[in-house]
Amino acid sequence: MSGHSNVVKPIGCCLHTPSPIFVYEFAANGVLAERIPVSSVTERQHQPMVWERRLKIARQIAHALSYLHTAFPRPVIHMGISLYNILLGENDVPKLSSFYFSVSIPEVWTLRPWFKATGKVTEKADVYDFGRILLELLTGEDSITITRFTIDKDSTLVAYIHNRAQGSCINEIVDPAILAEDGEGGASLQHQLQAVLDLALTCTEEDPQTRPTMVDVTKQLRRIERFTQIGEELGGNLQNLKLNESLEKHASASFKRNVSNDEIQEVKEASEGPLEA
Repeated sequence: MSGHSNVVKPIGCCLHTPSPIFVYEFAANGVLAERIPVSSVTERQHQPMVWERRLKIARQIAHALSYLHTAFPRPVIHMGISLYNILLGENDVPKLSSFYFSVSIPEVWTLRPWFKATGKVTEKADVYDFGRILLELLTGEDSITITRFTIDKDSTLVAYIHNRAQGSCINEIVDPAILAEDGEGGASLQHQLQAVLDLALTCTEEDPQTRPTMVDVTKQLRRIERFTQIGEELGGNLQNLKLNESLEKHASASFKRNVSNDEIQEVKEASEGPLEA
């Protein structure tokens, strides 16, 4: 797994202690959780991370998850993606870490609340968690400690945004620091923000079958990035930008992924070289 430029690399293991100590590459710029939530940025007196950097980090982590889901004979599911386990190296290059709860499917049973409907884990579990990350990057809120929105104690950031997005202006949801980058927000920025919000909402749909694959998500984030770089129109809605998944039957001993061989090869080849910093 450490062959991808956005997955943290192990350096070694110390066995001369009561419990083994694993040593990983140094994260020069800390963790993403210290750079995004408004509360953390204010407490540490950091400059808010600009939107372009947030979007790039999202695309790089999406690519890393696509790699985990498609580059191995059995998909690897991270099972715990959050702002707290995305490390930041030099130039804020993100590194996915903390694989303590990761599993390799075909089939794993779990009691975690995200999966209580079926009790089974698939790649779509990571898609949901990544959608939550997108909402945190957009809003500047931490799902654990929410400061800017008034949310019922039994609710979540995901549920709040799903309800709020129906009748609210996107400027009421987005981190004010992002809008401040471009006055009231230029047209290109507004289109990017709306497209990322739509993608996040689709990733966090309650029904796993309606969520896109991480390969789909990565491609869409690349389209969104290019919108301001070369003026590409984000034509159509998200449904038109998603790939048509062919649902394969479960084999008795393995779980078939809904991506083509060409897509798998694309992810493998991209992971062999470092992504741009």
